[in-house]
Amino acid sequence: MAKKAKSGGTRIVPLGDKVVLKREEAESTTTGGIVLPDSAQDKPQRGEVVAIGDGHVKDDGSKAPLTVKEGDRVIFSSYAGDEITIGDSDYLLLRESDILATY
Repeated sequence: MAKKAKSGGTRIVPLGDKVVLKREEAESTTTGGIVLPDSAQDKPQRGEVVAIGDGHVKDDGSKAPLTVKEGDRVIFSSYAGDEITIGDSDYLLLRESDILATY
């Protein structure tokens, strides 16, 4: 069964092999203490899984569950997925195959 992310009164229910992530915050200062403006901050390629779909559809029509689970911290491809905003929260919706590793 798919896990759902909640933001206020709205639920995000990813379908199939989709995963919803909450991206980590960008670093606002360098290691040397220089404050970076928003335009110079790189978007992190790390995040936490907040909701998962119900799985991959196999050739025989059955579903295989996803490898990641809610709460996993992951590293994903830099241009993967679509950014979505629900209420005051920003999320990233992507395929499980765009996730490179867990940590």
